[in-house]
Amino acid sequence: MQAEIIAIGSEMLTPFRVDTNSLYLTDQLERLGIPVIRKTVVGDNREHLKAVFAEALQRSDLVIGIGGLGPTEDDRTRESVAELLGRPLERSEEVVRMMRERFRAFGRKMPEVNLRQAMVPAGATWLPNDNGTAPGLWMETDGEKIVLLLPGPPPELKPLFEEYCLVKLRSRAPRQAFSTKVLKVTGMAESEVEEKIAPIYRTYKNPETTLLASAGEIQIHLRGTGADAGDALRRVEELGERIENALGDAVFSRGNESLEQVVGLYLMMRGATLAVAESCTGGLLGQRITSVPGSSHYFLGGVVCYSDKLKTKLVGVPESMLKRKGAVSAEVAEALARGIRSRAGATLGVGITGVAGPQGGSPDKPVGTVFISLAEAHRAKTVKHRFPGDRERIRQFATQAALNLVRRKLLK
Repeated sequence: MQAEIIAIGSEMLTPFRVDTNSLYLTDQLERLGIPVIRKTVVGDNREHLKAVFAEALQRSDLVIGIGGLGPTEDDRTRESVAELLGRPLERSEEVVRMMRERFRAFGRKMPEVNLRQAMVPAGATWLPNDNGTAPGLWMETDGEKIVLLLPGPPPELKPLFEEYCLVKLRSRAPRQAFSTKVLKVTGMAESEVEEKIAPIYRTYKNPETTLLASAGEIQIHLRGTGADAGDALRRVEELGERIENALGDAVFSRGNESLEQVVGLYLMMRGATLAVAESCTGGLLGQRITSVPGSSHYFLGGVVCYSDKLKTKLVGVPESMLKRKGAVSAEVAEALARGIRSRAGATLGVGITGVAGPQGGSPDKPVGTVFISLAEAHRAKTVKHRFPGDRERIRQFATQAALNLVRRKLLK
């Protein structure tokens, strides 16, 4: 059994709306052992709607439409699907009664236009909407395929799906279990990760392996199926262990932990504290660290010293060094790290300086050049990076690299 999700609404094709319902439904369906093989977004056009639903029904056993069940003329899902399936629309007086009662409970009279929402395709089962006026619709075709139409607002869709759809789908779902695992990698490019692990995961048809790349982080998603939960988990764990062995300590998480969460855990375990001095990242490193609840136990604080004057005044970077080496240099990064560690009384200090762009680069120090230093009591390690991308991407890369420098130090 496989499913498709169709998000409906012309507003969904603009830059101003994002379909989040399909993420929720995909999670719920996978828990039932029903994989989602395709997601589609379509506007409120009757012919387009019919075409999209017809194509989906050729491929999939379960087709879920989201939205377009409202009372206005541009809400055309109900009519389009009924026409496609050759089902005449019939008014349900019970739905009318429930809608009138809902309006009455709020001290309002129901507009007649809402009667459109009481039109139910012949043979369909309507599903009560306890948080809105548009009922859901459950239809089955002669070929035993299921069409499920749900209201678009998440506060209506989620309770309706959980209350009235899960039980029905559970009884129809295959006896198949899913298990997933996410490995998070940092300090390596996507191509490097692929080169190391492709010879491993290509020998497996089950689980499936997907790589997702972002600034400074690669996620390896493993998705396995099995006769039961234990069988699916065993498959995922076996492949996951082989991939971890190939990548070593580049893997920083085996679940959903962020790098800042992992670093915080290591700091707590070591009884260590951290302080940061940031220039080009403008406080982003401190923000990431403090986004973790309980970070006050190990993070003493940080400064954003953007100007040369404040690098000297707040952290103690010598003016002569700034003039001789320039603000973007290994020497200044180390001075920032040593200075903030000393002034904060922290176990470790991090200093970051660089050129985030889009202006300010030079032939010797082009945009994306970043120096990151980690200082402890008697030594410091400074690394030079050249990060790709725009300003925000460079800043994200830099904070990821800084956190990874701390993580690797604490691993020793």
